[in-house]
Amino acid sequence: MAEHTVITPLPGTFYRKASPESANFVEVGEQVSADTVIGLIEVMKQFSELTAGTAGRLSAFLVEDGDPVEPGQVVAKLDDE
Repeated sequence: MAEHTVITPLPGTFYRKASPESANFVEVGEQVSADTVIGLIEVMKQFSELTAGTAGRLSAFLVEDGDPVEPGQVVAKLDDE
């Protein structure tokens, strides 16, 4: 079983949902495709979608909703299951 990482290309704040009232984009254990949005990165009130980048099962988030992130930081892990 191969493990893949989702890395943010941007600095900013990571959000798992589109708004405080919304459900999370995805939950740990869900199957995702390469273009599935797993979160948003907010930089100066601009929001950029962060996609899984590869198909697989979301096995873990390594940052929490609202955490600051830096370019190159691993945000989540996927496996081939």
